[in-house]
Amino acid sequence: MNKILCVVVFALIASVTADKDATVLRQDAEVNPDGTYQYAYETSNGIVAEEQGTLKNVGDEQAQVAQGQFSYTDPDGNRVSLQYVADENGFQPQGDHLPTPPPIPEAIERALRLLANLSRNKRGSV
Repeated sequence: MNKILCVVVFALIASVTADKDATVLRQDAEVNPDGTYQYAYETSNGIVAEEQGTLKNVGDEQAQVAQGQFSYTDPDGNRVSLQYVADENGFQPQGDHLPTPPPIPEAIERALRLLANLSRNKRGSV
């Protein structure tokens, strides 16, 4: 089992065990000899998760890649949903609850464009 999958599964199991009255309503899992797999489960306290994975050639190596989603209700009663891809580019989560960086100020963006142009011009003149 890849490290990312372990982290997600253990985090969700921990949240289920925090609610001692929660029960598993649905649980499916399939692991195939070709490296593909899928799992899904749902608990009585509102946790829903699913993931699919495959092997992918990355250069001379094979790597496990996965995509999935899970959702739960936070302590304030809000529904939290997360979709993700985990591949050679790392763990890439998406969710409305995740923080996002502030926009780059226009003056800094302009300075970065100027520096990029200077760098390109310098390489072209060598």
